[in-house]
Amino acid sequence: MAHSVSALWVTTSSYLQRFDQPLLQRLRQYTTLAQWQYQQSEDEPCALEVAVDLLHDYVQGCDYPIHLLGHGTGGLVSLLYARQCPQRVRSLTLLGVGAWAMVDWIAHYYFHLQLLPCSRRQVLAQLIPDLFGAQNPTVTSYLTRLLEKDLAVSPSPHSLLQRGNLMPSSVPVPLLVCGSANDPVVDIRALEEWQPWLKGGDRMWQSADGPHFFHCFDPQPVAEQILDFWRTQAGVPLPAVQLDPCSV
Repeated sequence: MAHSVSALWVTTSSYLQRFDQPLLQRLRQYTTLAQWQYQQSEDEPCALEVAVDLLHDYVQGCDYPIHLLGHGTGGLVSLLYARQCPQRVRSLTLLGVGAWAMVDWIAHYYFHLQLLPCSRRQVLAQLIPDLFGAQNPTVTSYLTRLLEKDLAVSPSPHSLLQRGNLMPSSVPVPLLVCGSANDPVVDIRALEEWQPWLKGGDRMWQSADGPHFFHCFDPQPVAEQILDFWRTQAGVPLPAVQLDPCSV
């Protein structure tokens, strides 16, 4: 099946994808953007290669090379695919993904779980400010339940028994790396470790503030950075205008 899309957002979480929507709504004002989701059951083992293969099944049906985007583990899957099939990727945009690309919020969770003498739910509740900023008790309880559900089905390569690892290396397509100066999961040092691997034309941008899901809480400057990056790629018919705020 042919897909006439210019950009593809990759997500691996049916529970957390709602936090991507403010950014995606803004990008869709200026380009044809689709959303691709990988979902596994609680009984399936983590297999990132399966997600990459399924993503390839979709992308090979696109009419031309596309812009790939993703946050966290969705960004990791996009990165793995861009390295495997660069001829099908016009550019790659990573949000909340450091040079050690397998470090995600679940790795952050297991690190704290081993340090703190608390239950799983208590540890997850303590991570809410890191991921979503300060919240009231009602919202914290709601977000904690979402994280519990995502933890059960995420293809993240981390568990109590082991931590996944992926050595930093270059990306053979134009690359934009976005992060937040106040993200405890992928901090400034993790982002700056991309520097030796950036090519001419690659970019790195940091939001001045925001938790790990910074693109949800301040989506407009993130969208502007992505659109400006896309405009530098030859043949991208995007207007050089500033986005207007929209309700989400």
